[in-house]
Amino acid sequence: MAFRLDDMDRKILKELQADAAQSLDDIARNVGSSKTPVWNRIRKMKEANIIGRQTVFLDAEALGFEACFFVLIRTSEHEADWQRKFLAALQARPEVQEAHRLAGDIDYILKVRVKNARAYDEFYQALISEVRIHNVTALLSMEEIKSTLELPL
Repeated sequence: MAFRLDDMDRKILKELQADAAQSLDDIARNVGSSKTPVWNRIRKMKEANIIGRQTVFLDAEALGFEACFFVLIRTSEHEADWQRKFLAALQARPEVQEAHRLAGDIDYILKVRVKNARAYDEFYQALISEVRIHNVTALLSMEEIKSTLELPL
């Protein structure tokens, strides 16, 4: 049976999206409830996999990762063995922040965060040494205008 969100669940989720590190007391106060019912709702949403792992956002540029590339990949290979090798290669590379399989002319798009262009080239050379790729286009992001993981609840 699918988990059905009500208005209180949505309020709690909005609070968690804004700042998952805030205390349970703060969340309860902000949504107009008490601590125990909020805790029970959060627990149930975790059990239903609505709330996944919690992490912290790091400032990539402050840590020296100044280059963000969007990598468009076309492949002529679509066999299961190739896909398994390709996905394993992506999973093994911490530079890959996101990877999506697409419909249309481009097969995959990657978001790759590295220190500089030389580091991107090292990433690229390592990737193409492991899996055969028909065509790769790398686009350097000049400016991040918006980035969020928040869903419009």
